[in-house]
Amino acid sequence: MSGAIDQFRAVDTQPFGVNPGDAASHQAFIDALTLPFDLLVDEGSRVAKAYGALKPDGSGIARTVVVVGKDGTVIYRQTGAPPPAEILSAIHAAGDEARGDIPAGPETERRSS
Repeated sequence: MSGAIDQFRAVDTQPFGVNPGDAASHQAFIDALTLPFDLLVDEGSRVAKAYGALKPDGSGIARTVVVVGKDGTVIYRQTGAPPPAEILSAIHAAGDEARGDIPAGPETERRSS
């Protein structure tokens, strides 16, 4: 995902990582891997539960990619680490990328949370 960040931003899509770790552990992970996106804290794994990203035995989070469209609907969901081209294809197929008649906002800067 990190290597394709510019491709995602070109279609007005902002990736985030989400897991139940605390903000300090997230910042350490961002710094160690030089991630170009934020990691969000999921207290109580509520987001993971809502998007079906818990391991079947409930022992933790199963890596899952979910793309939520601009209208709030899920336009892509896949467990594991699908290739960025597959995710971008789903965004294009859903027609959810930035349109020429609607100016995209300035590129989002990574914030420390």
